[in-house]
Amino acid sequence: MNVPVNKGAETAKHFEEAEEVVIRFAGDSGDGMQLTGSQFTASAALAGNDFATFPDFPAEIRAPTGTTFGVSAFQINFGSGEILTAGDQPDVLVVMNPAALMVNLKDLREGGILVIDTGAFTKRNLQKAGYDENPLDGDSLARYHHIELDISSHTLEAVKEFGLSNKEAIRSKNMWTLGLMLWMFGRPRQQIIDWLNDKFASKPDIAAANVAALNAGHAFGETAEMSADLKRYHIAEAKTEPGTYSTVTGAQALAWGLVAGSQLADLPLFLGSYPITPASPLLHQLAALKEFEVTSFQAEDEIAAIGAAIGASYAGSLGITSSSGPGIALKGEAMGLAISAELPLVIVNAQRGGPSTGLPTKTEQSDLYQAIYGRNGDAPMPVISSRGPGDCFYVAIEAVRLAVKYMTPVMLLTDGYITNAAEPWKLPDATKLRSFPATFATEADGMDENFDKFARDPETLTKPWVKPGTKGLEYRAGGLEKSFETGHISYDPDNHQKMTDTRFDKVAAIAKDIPQQKVYLGEDTGPLAVVGWGSTFGPIDKAVKQAIKEGKKVSHIHLRHLNPFPENLGKLLADFDKILVPEMNMGQLSTVLRDRFLLDVIQLNKVTGQPFKIVEIHGAIDQALSAKGEK
Repeated sequence: MNVPVNKGAETAKHFEEAEEVVIRFAGDSGDGMQLTGSQFTASAALAGNDFATFPDFPAEIRAPTGTTFGVSAFQINFGSGEILTAGDQPDVLVVMNPAALMVNLKDLREGGILVIDTGAFTKRNLQKAGYDENPLDGDSLARYHHIELDISSHTLEAVKEFGLSNKEAIRSKNMWTLGLMLWMFGRPRQQIIDWLNDKFASKPDIAAANVAALNAGHAFGETAEMSADLKRYHIAEAKTEPGTYSTVTGAQALAWGLVAGSQLADLPLFLGSYPITPASPLLHQLAALKEFEVTSFQAEDEIAAIGAAIGASYAGSLGITSSSGPGIALKGEAMGLAISAELPLVIVNAQRGGPSTGLPTKTEQSDLYQAIYGRNGDAPMPVISSRGPGDCFYVAIEAVRLAVKYMTPVMLLTDGYITNAAEPWKLPDATKLRSFPATFATEADGMDENFDKFARDPETLTKPWVKPGTKGLEYRAGGLEKSFETGHISYDPDNHQKMTDTRFDKVAAIAKDIPQQKVYLGEDTGPLAVVGWGSTFGPIDKAVKQAIKEGKKVSHIHLRHLNPFPENLGKLLADFDKILVPEMNMGQLSTVLRDRFLLDVIQLNKVTGQPFKIVEIHGAIDQALSAKGEK
């Protein structure tokens, strides 16, 4: 439901009901938009709303102030119903300078609320943003309900008593803006005041100035005689299952899931990683969890990072390595080593746009080919993906389980959106998580010098896991091809065929150990199924629900296991007349589905660095059904 804009003469204290609202804060990368958005998110969480966020960072570490390529934005969709996306269009857009207006205005819905800091609309800032004329002077904003406030001067007035420099004082304008938004949506300030006092405990003047700015923005809303502009909106508490909830980002949930997986496998965890956007937050999260037998190692490069993780697995730990597309490419040969040596390893790929260094801070599902096919030789690897921030916890546990049980590397796919986005997540009951303790061959097992270190489990086709130095169980590990029987280096052609077949059969056998694919929404057969993977879950779900509500026959199938696929997937897809595959690439899952099942699929591809909008997928559903004459 869009936010209703009151044009009457009601008082500013009157609340209007809204089911959900999308707010975007946008400004220069130094304006604190991410902090403002995250604190507004905290207020939504405490109010019991469901929500989804989309932090949108500039790629440059510090772009020139006031330029369009330095614009930072934070969008939150919050409401009283189920929220699965950050929203198609902002209902409220707050811009702190001309560059933010230039970049974001096109996304604001017609009739939406536009809050502008006029104090930043100087001649110099207008030029840097690419404006020939001041947009505030003409009628270019007539389609929006725009509110022009000199936030900069209001902020300076609010904090002048603290004796800060002009540069320090103006940094508080994001808190003034946050105070105004908290007033508009009837949210309390105390938890943010407490947070500010804690954050700046060593700088009491800065803490006091930020609190004063927050209170001044809130007071402005209370006292300004602008009732037709500054409305207040009430959004009811969302109906959720009973339980304890936490606001989590994908990186947080992923870190917790990997730690939970290591605990369930009874293994210490070792992360070998090299900083890269957007994968770095996982390194930050795991580095803070040392009390759970976690060792984090920031290597000098990507190859060293995965090499250290493989060494940790060889030594009997759970090896983890993380990166994004460019770094995953560098790790390719070492992945082959882990496959050849048959060691458990979880490879986390937080995807971003490519090729090469591509789009460091933008999201894309760019690495599915790389995950499934992207190694030299025939080197199969299980691949799974997360559909959202909270889901990362459970996908991480599954990745650990498969890696340990099948003695293989597993690639876990997230993306920039999932990594940085936040949502409320119900904390799981740890007692209901099933353990899968790793087992090691030891001298105490009754093994002797005749122990066949290369005998395979007939079900999983895995070799025993032997820690180095185990008496009598020494063996050779390396990247050269090995004899199936002895493990010694072998160039025998028949042996290489057998070893290659075995590596394929071992990964293929995982299909018997993963859940059958289910239809997430809609019927198990029909004219159209929308098939997705990863972070397309939210917009697909919303679009399919909307289409079903309109009487259309359409279903939603979402894949977690991408290699191998669930055993029943081919038959399930064959029961639909048409398959629509939306993905943020040029059709990688579409290619894999054609490869495995000879399916004729309809591609819906997007590579703008932004998530899908609900309307884009809904339009593709209409087009697919219309082409067949369905309704």
